[in-house]
Amino acid sequence: MTETQPVRGGKRKARPARGAANVSQGPSRTVADLRRTGINPNFWYPVAVSRSVPRNKAFAASFAGERIALYRTAGGDVHALEDRCAHRQVPLSMGVVEGDALRCCYHAWAYRGNGRISQIPYLPKGVTRPPSGVRAYPVRERYGLVFVFPGDPEKAPSTPLPVLPEFDSRRHRTMAFSRTVHCHYSFLHENLLDMNHQFLHRGVLGRIQPELLGYDTGPGSVEARYLFIPGGGRKDRGAGLLSGEGLRRGGSRDAITVRTQYPYQTLQSVPEHADLPAFSLWAAYVPEDAEQRRTHAFGLLMIAKPPVPGALHLAWPFIRRFTERVFAEDRMAVEAEQRAWDEQGEDWNQEVFPLILDVREVLRTNGVPIRPESALCGAAALCDSAAPAAPASGTAASGRAASGTAASGMASSGTASSSTASSSRARTKS
Repeated sequence: MTETQPVRGGKRKARPARGAANVSQGPSRTVADLRRTGINPNFWYPVAVSRSVPRNKAFAASFAGERIALYRTAGGDVHALEDRCAHRQVPLSMGVVEGDALRCCYHAWAYRGNGRISQIPYLPKGVTRPPSGVRAYPVRERYGLVFVFPGDPEKAPSTPLPVLPEFDSRRHRTMAFSRTVHCHYSFLHENLLDMNHQFLHRGVLGRIQPELLGYDTGPGSVEARYLFIPGGGRKDRGAGLLSGEGLRRGGSRDAITVRTQYPYQTLQSVPEHADLPAFSLWAAYVPEDAEQRRTHAFGLLMIAKPPVPGALHLAWPFIRRFTERVFAEDRMAVEAEQRAWDEQGEDWNQEVFPLILDVREVLRTNGVPIRPESALCGAAALCDSAAPAAPASGTAASGRAASGTAASGMASSGTASSSTASSSRARTKS
């Protein structure tokens, strides 16, 4: 038996029928614990907003436990180096920018943008400088963000940055988000993709009935299409301004498309009787620590300008307040999920929504194992990105922090949640 899910463009995709009864495989099925799966370093990841790296200044960033020093030269170029001096290991982000070089604050060793040592002020004549400096990362600046490529540098030129045409459009204005959230990055993908959690946002969105219209799954992506049907209740004024309703009460039905395209995530909202999105969201979830249980969420909310000049400017504070309220609620939920994982030491989730099972498989198969030594060498310690994550052992990982670390989720800036499909992969705690 097959179940056909409608897809965009008139195509239809057949997939085996799945229900709650056959989702759980029980303890006999062994799959890798997604929360122990590291993010694949062979992509471009934002590690800072551009304004955080002013000219002639250094900035401390990180990716999966590897500390990175960003600095901007007087000419405006940004460089990314391993955040340690080769001499005494003092962070280079504490250093001083001089011309095109970054000088360590301790003994004044200077480094070029390629990581090579350019000067040791007190080095005696005739003594050769150390042949190796520190690691330099490929770096690009786009969309008001600083991206680095923490994986194999030879793959950087052929790996594209995300394409966001609305960002450069005069018909849109972009609201940026940048915050550290204490959870594994997978919780954030699940949160945005599973729109069935609108009950969580009943105080700001009213009663929303999300209807899944269809979804598609591929080796590196999951896309879900929903119809948001208003069911009454009080709706935050900023929600209406964001979705294009203006100050009208009641609300219209909105078509919501959410897509995880590894490793990024996007969301578009098209109001009823409209052809173009009222807003588009792009998000990247970047692990900060070696265990990848603390994530920096970067988001770009690109909002279509209404016909009335200046209207979006007036609505901006209301939209910002609304998105912050939604984020706070999502953060509460995903932090609770992470705390539960920390306490249990493994994934006890019994998932019944096929869409979430699919996105978990996408994240698992495209990710890489996390090695214990990653606490020392960060991204360099990750296994070959082509290798699947190792199966979960069923025992708690050593060195897990208990309830002190919270998990946090990136709100969908006004429409939250995520839905994901996959064949029966929910686990039952034995």
